[in-house]
Amino acid sequence: MSRKAYSTDITDADWEILQPLIPPAKTGGRTRTVDMREIINAMLYIQKSGYSWRLLPHDLPPWPTVYNYFRTWRRSGVWEKMNQALKRENSKFP
Repeated sequence: MSRKAYSTDITDADWEILQPLIPPAKTGGRTRTVDMREIINAMLYIQKSGYSWRLLPHDLPPWPTVYNYFRTWRRSGVWEKMNQALKRENSKFP
């Protein structure tokens, strides 16, 4: 990460919990070019700040990309699994 950290960024310990829960990139599609940890950091920034997706800071991934992952993961249950896993570990995760 080459940017200044936000207070909403996940810790290394939280990343170790979340990383295995991230679905793999679709086979046959384009290679994933976005940093998945930054996607989660952006989701948490929105969740904790209450800002609109379009107000996501420019040093995080583009808001349409972040929103697409959020929507997909919420619909598939991945986002809920992530929340539950981190809550079990007594993390600062909301």
